Amino acid sequence: MTDEVLVEHDDGLVIVTINRPEQRNAVNRAVSYAVCAAIDEMDRNPALRVGILTGAGGHFCAGMDLKAFLRGEVTRVEGRGILGLARTPPVKPLIAAVEGYCLAGGFESMLCCDLAVVARNAQFGLPEAKRGLAAAAGGLMRLPRLLPQRIAMEMALTGDFYSAERLAAYGLFNAVVEPGEALHEARQLARRIMVNAPMSVAASKRVIVEQRDWPIDQMFERQEPITAPVLASQDAREGAAAFAQRRPPQWRGQ
Repeated sequence: MTDEVLVEHDDGLVIVTINRPEQRNAVNRAVSYAVCAAIDEMDRNPALRVGILTGAGGHFCAGMDLKAFLRGEVTRVEGRGILGLARTPPVKPLIAAVEGYCLAGGFESMLCCDLAVVARNAQFGLPEAKRGLAAAAGGLMRLPRLLPQRIAMEMALTGDFYSAERLAAYGLFNAVVEPGEALHEARQLARRIMVNAPMSVAASKRVIVEQRDWPIDQMFERQEPITAPVLASQDAREGAAAFAQRRPPQWRGQ
């Protein structure tokens, strides 16, 4: 592990902070592998329920470290992309808490997250075209699924920066907060998820992610093997009993 990535475990919540503020949290090889390891640990450990990805020093992530790139350093995780997220997003929910710059590979990493809380003064963009590069860490594919295609096209072709206010109008974020409050609000959102049944959360995320490619006439057939174990679980009975008895449920994840 590197001190360029900080990992905090807080009662089931994992907070992963890119800690290169002097480089606006630009990603080098060490950062990619350290973030990947922290997220993999979250997925492996049943005691860890939700993750938050953020950056230190008032910025989320300015993308790939171009100086490291010029040195020939491979800044992505082999076979998995930047931060290990581009090709293999986590099984468990991951929230982006964004302040300041969220650009290039940083923006693409935010797009890999399931939810996003951003500061009102944050700036977003895919400036790769200005550097003779391409947003190949998923931005060119994920962004048109989350924004109107013409807006995604404009962002990719101009490489310009866009405000949180403008992108929020297209529903790209879950919350826009005052500067300095993104991590706090992300923690609150994570806690709202963590009170729910782990199997229900996992199945819900999986269906929402995978259904994009399901034919309409196969949707319920594809959903069945994912949701049926939830409906037959001990937690399903516990949830009903807790409701009837007006008490908080005690989830077992089974």
